[in-house]
Amino acid sequence: MSWIDDPEFRADRPFGPQTLPYGVIDTEGGRQVAVRVGDHALPLRPLADALGERVGPLVAADSLDPLLAAGRVAWQELRVRLGEAVRSASAPRGASLLPLAEVRPVLPFTVADYVDFYASRHHAENVARILRPDAEPLLPNWTHLPVGYHGRAGTVVVSGTDVVRPSGQRRSTGGPVFGPTERLDIEAEVGFVCGGPVASRVPTSAVTEHVFGVALVNDWSARDIQAWEYQPLGPFLGKSFATSIAAWITPLEALTVARVTPPLPDHPLLEYLLESGPWGLDLSLEVRWNGTLVATPPFATMSWTCAQQLAHLTSNGATVRPGDLFASGTVSGPERRQRGSFLELSWGGREPVTLDDGTRRTFLEDGDTVMITATAPGDGGSLVGLAEVTGTVLAGPADQREQR
Repeated sequence: MSWIDDPEFRADRPFGPQTLPYGVIDTEGGRQVAVRVGDHALPLRPLADALGERVGPLVAADSLDPLLAAGRVAWQELRVRLGEAVRSASAPRGASLLPLAEVRPVLPFTVADYVDFYASRHHAENVARILRPDAEPLLPNWTHLPVGYHGRAGTVVVSGTDVVRPSGQRRSTGGPVFGPTERLDIEAEVGFVCGGPVASRVPTSAVTEHVFGVALVNDWSARDIQAWEYQPLGPFLGKSFATSIAAWITPLEALTVARVTPPLPDHPLLEYLLESGPWGLDLSLEVRWNGTLVATPPFATMSWTCAQQLAHLTSNGATVRPGDLFASGTVSGPERRQRGSFLELSWGGREPVTLDDGTRRTFLEDGDTVMITATAPGDGGSLVGLAEVTGTVLAGPADQREQR
């Protein structure tokens, strides 16, 4: 029996001893690396000496940056030692549990580069049918490579950070106008936090050497701004204002049992994208809009895996380094209730979504809150959790009124 007295710290709950995600919290003693146990945070600095000479100093820092840089051997050792510590019948010297409701999580690592992919065939085809109904739903390159774009690392924010409605240029019948977006959307995504040595041309077989952990991402999107600006170079201001990431990073090793074969392509892939073992992940996402469950996107349907995305990202000689973040793109399944964006759920604004309080929505209104959660199967029938990513929309500044 564990010394941790928390009813949520069980193998059949998302944040039991099988998960142990890492985060950083503000405490009276400053910022500290912590591990989530049930509905509590366990600060790790007081336990540094007990964790050993190799990994103790890594968790005594005020961010995950040293741990990310340390590499896979250190990640594995720390996970083993933490597993022993939390399963022990007696608390390690210096251990204390802080209720999550009483701590403030911060962005747990320095985001170096941010890349966003477009890996869901269902999402890509839905968006094409909404925006280009008379064209082929997939462009010719989509089934041959993981399509993506380089995002803005400086506006990645931790879960719980309010999102201010952005302004920008958008199309109108009388020509372009500038003002607050009228089509603010979400994208339910899965993010991959990188660490280990700086490297380029990473093969799919080396993904575990460079991906430290997994976190839910909400890539907020201003669809009307995006629609006007994205041709011919792709997303820019319609995406760069905010991307939310969960405060707790689930180790990739916790998802070993969740690995599945992704949907098979309809043609042979180029050699550098072939996998020796499958890196699809059986993650079940849930999207709540003002508390109403509106979508349950299945990550197992994604056509491109994290291993293929990392291989493609670095195939031209570009490097991956500690702190890099890449995201899957919107997770959507074949059914209406499995669509991971409100653009799809409302079919371009033509089919409003009814919330539990009776209100109807197409895109986000000021004051709306979105929460995304996820779970995966774990070892021995356990349940592995990915921490929630949340955000509330605030009105934009008054000086950004519409200009014609």
